[in-house]
Amino acid sequence: MCKGLAALPATCLKSAKDMKHRLGVLLQKSDSCDYGSSQGKKEKVSPSQRVSQEEIRKWAESLENLIHHDRGLAAFRAFLKSEYSEENIEFWVSCEDYKKTKSPAKLSPKARKIYDEFISVQATKEVNLDSCTREKTSHNVLEPTLSCFDEAQRKIFTLMEKDSYRRFLKSPYYLDLVCGPENCKRTHAHALDCNSNIISQCA
Repeated sequence: MCKGLAALPATCLKSAKDMKHRLGVLLQKSDSCDYGSSQGKKEKVSPSQRVSQEEIRKWAESLENLIHHDRGLAAFRAFLKSEYSEENIEFWVSCEDYKKTKSPAKLSPKARKIYDEFISVQATKEVNLDSCTREKTSHNVLEPTLSCFDEAQRKIFTLMEKDSYRRFLKSPYYLDLVCGPENCKRTHAHALDCNSNIISQCA
């Protein structure tokens, strides 16, 4: 029944060739996009590559150095977003912004917004606070001052410092910046080696 390719209409052969070409292009794109999700991550923090290597290495010294630098904060925020825990850094940033409030009339509405968004039991981005700190902060918001979130902010900072910050230093979000993607191969063992060198240099 099959009479060979010669028996097929020219339009069919052309369509087959077009399809083969498209598949070839797609396969090439797939091969060149190994670790595609990591590439997406790099795009989010690529502006950080403009920062000096000395500055980037300082980010491994302390979480404070990292998040007080605009590029470092952006990289850390992207990492936390990948772990679905960005509410912690968003709360910290909101507290920093709140403490810069100059108008007393704006304190109450800003405090209430932060409370409703991050601290209330119905909060859309509830952060992990112990009941004592949550209760104290709730009381502070009733008569807000510039320091009414200080204790809660410290607790969340400590939580990030002991947990997510350490994972960040071992992640491609940081290692690709400090080592360069051409030097730091994307293997777990190599990543750990690279990170241990960074930490030893900062010790």
